[in-house]
Amino acid sequence: MYKLKAADIKPEHFAWSVEDNVATITLNRPERKNPLTFESYAELRDTFHKLQWVEDVKVVVITGEGGNFCSGGDVHEIIGPLTKMDMDGLLTFTHMTGDLVKSMRKCPQPIISAIDGICAGAGAIIAMASDLRYGTPESMIGFLFTRVGLAGCDMGACAMLPRIIGHGRASELLYTGRMMTSEEAENWGFYNGVAEPDEVLEVATNQAKRLTKGPTFAHAMTKKTLHQEWNMGVDEAIEAEAQAQAICMQTQDFKRAYHAFVAKEKPVFEGN
Repeated sequence: MYKLKAADIKPEHFAWSVEDNVATITLNRPERKNPLTFESYAELRDTFHKLQWVEDVKVVVITGEGGNFCSGGDVHEIIGPLTKMDMDGLLTFTHMTGDLVKSMRKCPQPIISAIDGICAGAGAIIAMASDLRYGTPESMIGFLFTRVGLAGCDMGACAMLPRIIGHGRASELLYTGRMMTSEEAENWGFYNGVAEPDEVLEVATNQAKRLTKGPTFAHAMTKKTLHQEWNMGVDEAIEAEAQAQAICMQTQDFKRAYHAFVAKEKPVFEGN
């Protein structure tokens, strides 16, 4: 069976570290608020795709260096060249950016974003595509596409953002391109919590470590089902969950939980 180790992932366009089964991706171009390039887009896409075969990573944390999360696509290295491309080149690019979101959603590990400062454009999409999000009081979220003459429907935003914060609120942000404040992000359910800038990464990492102690196979099943059921009716969803739960009932973690309960002990999950 094809397997990879966390050490096999060696990105060149962002920082990658792993500790206690938690992988941390750090966007590290702080002098320009951590914008993405063609290369970092592709490398992020490929990294999340590979993670489905990496057993020693159970949760992923994404953050940015230097007080900002990500300012989106680099104006000089992406936006400028896009204005000179033909339709085939543009579709190749937009398919690649969409594939990044697809790979994040198909990646079995929960993904947690730790957001400070500017989180805009593709950065806002990466945060949106994460499973959990923690911000700071100073952070600002911007789906800025209309402000550069593009549609708000980028990388799945029109499908995913309304499900997180509601259709009306998402519509306003996607039409106007205005920044969502940290207070709005927390009140509307975009953020799972808010912490000070020097604490937000620690908060996200601590949550990640808690998740690594849980039944990781079952977490992957939960993530898959949350994603799949967006397109299901209630009856289909109930059937999908019946099948998912029956599969989880065959795992050793389910048996460990039962035996621990009987013995009045805390279960120790091993992810199988």
